[in-house]
Amino acid sequence: MPSPPSSLCSRYYSSRLLSQQNTISQHQIHVSFSFCDELVDCLKSELTGNFEKVVVGLMMPGPVYDAYELRNAIKGAGTEEACLIDILASRTNSEIKEIIATYKREHGKNLEDDVCGDTSGMFQRVLVSLLSAGRDESSKVDEAQAVQDAKDIYEAGEARWGTDEVKFLTVLCVRNRNHLLRVFQEYQKISGRDIEDSIKREMSGSLEDAFLAIVKCLKNKPAFFAERLYKSMKGLGTTDSVLIRIMVARAEIDMLDIKAEFLKMYGKTLHSFIKGDTSGDYRKILLELCGGEK
Repeated sequence: MPSPPSSLCSRYYSSRLLSQQNTISQHQIHVSFSFCDELVDCLKSELTGNFEKVVVGLMMPGPVYDAYELRNAIKGAGTEEACLIDILASRTNSEIKEIIATYKREHGKNLEDDVCGDTSGMFQRVLVSLLSAGRDESSKVDEAQAVQDAKDIYEAGEARWGTDEVKFLTVLCVRNRNHLLRVFQEYQKISGRDIEDSIKREMSGSLEDAFLAIVKCLKNKPAFFAERLYKSMKGLGTTDSVLIRIMVARAEIDMLDIKAEFLKMYGKTLHSFIKGDTSGDYRKILLELCGGEK
């Protein structure tokens, strides 16, 4: 097997090759290098910091990258709950199943066991429910059930002292998207509030973040990622882990839609935000992933 040519270890070549989304996919790059592990080792030896994290991430097919990110979020001291939420709340049933299988193959561990070992309480139950990949993915809307679901959520939260989070979980983690959009409309009529506002009033911490992510992804997934990118860069400092994870994972999926939502929501382009908040090779490769200014 030939060794990776030294040019592959150059910063310029890595940036140009791995971020040209219109001409070659990340998966094609991964498959085309049968010496991929050797190539990754070469890249790691030559690159550093956030630029290295982007390049290494681009070498992985989607499920492998998701499993890699989840493993890094769980292992070691503390847990990066935001990573667990970002990935598990936004993936389809089939994507979740593939991530679970990949996690087992790549890391020799059971993802649900690792999640349960690092989380607790209702937040853990929400993550386990998402990992079960049991959401109805049909498009059927049961009008009577939608009204009942809205009433159940209202009575579990706004209409009582304390919150019955199990009822939120039962509805939000199981019903299909079209049905839940109807539930949200009915909830607005019953409570006079948007479901997101009620979640913010009734919950806190990681559980609030998880339920909000589920609702936002159901309403408009690109807008959810646009908001996450904006919050990763606004103010002092940059949450690079979030910025990198979303830019790498969504580059070939819905980046154009994310860019459009970003502009609509914040009146500035994602390209301009990245350009103003990053520097060097790290900036160059993120801008390649982002695409043009428009």
